[in-house]
Amino acid sequence: MNTMARATAVPGGRLARLARLGSLATGVAGGMIAEGARQLAAGKRPTVGDLVLTPANARRVADQLAQLRGAAMKVGQLMSMDAGNLLPPELAAILARLREDARTMPMSQVVQVLETHWGQGWEQGFERFSFTPCAAASIGQVHRARTHDGQELAIKLQYPGVRRSIDSDVDNVATLLRVSGLLPRALELAPLLEEAKRQLHEEADYLREAGNLQRFAGLLGAEADFVLPAPVHALTRSDILAMHWVEGVAVESLDSAAQPVRDRIAGLLIGLLFRELFEFGLVQTDPNFANYRYDAASGRIVLLDFGATRAYSMTVVDAYRRLMSGAIRNDPAAMSAAAQEIGYFQEHLHASQRDAVIALFAEACEPLRHDGAYDFGASDLARRIRDAGLRLSMERDFWHTPPADALFLHRKLGGLYLLAARLGARVPVGRLAAPYLERPAGTRPA
Repeated sequence: MNTMARATAVPGGRLARLARLGSLATGVAGGMIAEGARQLAAGKRPTVGDLVLTPANARRVADQLAQLRGAAMKVGQLMSMDAGNLLPPELAAILARLREDARTMPMSQVVQVLETHWGQGWEQGFERFSFTPCAAASIGQVHRARTHDGQELAIKLQYPGVRRSIDSDVDNVATLLRVSGLLPRALELAPLLEEAKRQLHEEADYLREAGNLQRFAGLLGAEADFVLPAPVHALTRSDILAMHWVEGVAVESLDSAAQPVRDRIAGLLIGLLFRELFEFGLVQTDPNFANYRYDAASGRIVLLDFGATRAYSMTVVDAYRRLMSGAIRNDPAAMSAAAQEIGYFQEHLHASQRDAVIALFAEACEPLRHDGAYDFGASDLARRIRDAGLRLSMERDFWHTPPADALFLHRKLGGLYLLAARLGARVPVGRLAAPYLERPAGTRPA
């Protein structure tokens, strides 16, 4: 979540939100006309892509989606994280801005939300309530409060209208991107859009997130390396999540900490992902750096935001076990069979494209094959994966929609790789994965 956010009222009604998207479409079209005239005057013959993907249109798209927040902003974030290698670089850059651009509600709208869900006089239950949010993102913002008995709380408030606008916002944004030429016509969006709607409805249910917090706390047990904020059920509603406040600093701010500290943080988080997939069958799939904080006093990593939590079937888990094991053994046939079971390949893919996808998977598993600690800070792995994905996506008949299970898991793993690179961490990834990859199929630890 971005703590340096600007305050603008969130449009809550469907008509108001549709009007915002309509004005965005008009602005993009106007920008195309102006850019076309400019290039023609300079003696150039611009393509539609040249006209759409201009810096001015990039600002229009990102700024309007940021003001809408909710599903409109989230779908842009999801596309930039999940399909970044399948989108034109210019569009990926536009959508990537949304991961950093969050705007907060003004105080009057905060009060309205609180009175709607807690009733008149809610403030009497607190010794202090800060109306200045300490964090903001696409679906809600967080305020700090203290009860009369001294409990420090984090209060997450959902932006008005988010839940009821999810389906229409997702459809409207997808239509806008499609008709404007910002997306390849061959990209099959329907499965991605349905998955985005499903996830967004789950993320917008704060009662569900409170349950996820409790579930993960139970799965982690007395784990000394992690801490989660405990939900306060008496104050939690479908649009308000009350939690105990947990101290910590942004984990990405530790890029100048001692090397052992950075190594330990990245190693714990990558190890936790293996545990989530292979032991819990339940993965927190949002790799946003803001979801991790670090408490230097206790040495514990603070885990936040469990709205985007996804269950993985034993079938998919076993297929990923075989995929990773095949990558370590350099066995493309085993990897291909595992990827097929995950549902990654569609019938129209050529054999050469299938081989290229397997090669891309093998490259992503490089840290698993490395002997000893893998130095993420000295590696160009992220660039190589990006370049390989872009080369593959340039093939006209390649476009396909990977299964949602794969998209969200790859999104999480890629986010952790980026965090490890940001920290310059050295992590024995192969050793962390080995206990799970050696386990017989169809089994999880008791």
